[in-house]
Amino acid sequence: MKCRYCLSTESKVIDSRPTEDGTAIRRRRECISCGKRFTTYEKIEEIPITVVKRDGTRQAFDSTKILAGVKKACEKRPVSVAAQNELVDDVTREIFNSFEEEITTIRIGELVMKHLKALDEVAYVRFASVYRSFKDINTFMEELKTLLGEAESGK
Repeated sequence: MKCRYCLSTESKVIDSRPTEDGTAIRRRRECISCGKRFTTYEKIEEIPITVVKRDGTRQAFDSTKILAGVKKACEKRPVSVAAQNELVDDVTREIFNSFEEEITTIRIGELVMKHLKALDEVAYVRFASVYRSFKDINTFMEELKTLLGEAESGK
């Protein structure tokens, strides 16, 4: 690890601790050459996942896009930011645990809807209406009837 002050590659670790979310290790280091201290972070190297969009184009997976859609669906709903972030983390974990190098936006949308349905039904319907691109009121009503049927059978 190069010192950011003198560019020496010799340093010693003074303190190590996990980050608040537990996804990385924060290391406090001291340069052997100049004695200055600096912080480094160690993260698990993630396998890059490519998202295949509906039009066939490909792009790198970005969980912030999922969060943006979830935030929009949960707007003005009693769903905490922490619950929204946890949903995105759960979906992201499922995607990475599949060990697939590519995933379709269709699969991602289905995962998000599965988790949203359990979190908030109104947010689920909002997300589904955009994601499934309901063409008319009939397809929207079919989805609501399915949701209502599941709610009644669960009672």
